[in-house]
Amino acid sequence: MPEIPSLPNPQAFYAEVWNIVSLIPRGKVASYGQIAKMIHPPAGVDAETYAEFGALWVSNAVAASPSEVPWQRVVNSKGQITERDGLEAKRHKLMLEDEGVFFNPRGRIDMKKYGWSGK
Repeated sequence: MPEIPSLPNPQAFYAEVWNIVSLIPRGKVASYGQIAKMIHPPAGVDAETYAEFGALWVSNAVAASPSEVPWQRVVNSKGQITERDGLEAKRHKLMLEDEGVFFNPRGRIDMKKYGWSGK
């Protein structure tokens, strides 16, 4: 696995991610990669590196988000909750279900039904 490069200015990138995540309406979700595509590569990061690591950097930003950011509305590209720890995943699922987002028997969200287009 390649080493994950550092962001030149993580706080600025994280703030941009948090602003986008704050726009996701209740009952909708977006993927880490989708959010990464909404953000231009940070200064000092080439497009190829950003394409490879952008979603991971977004994931790290979401994990570090302040409590007022609706972090639960971000899932992986398969419409699944990314496991960080079991208790957190269970809470994540319950929070989304409370918003009216439901999972199929395989633990996936229908991204066509619940996905946020960014508009």
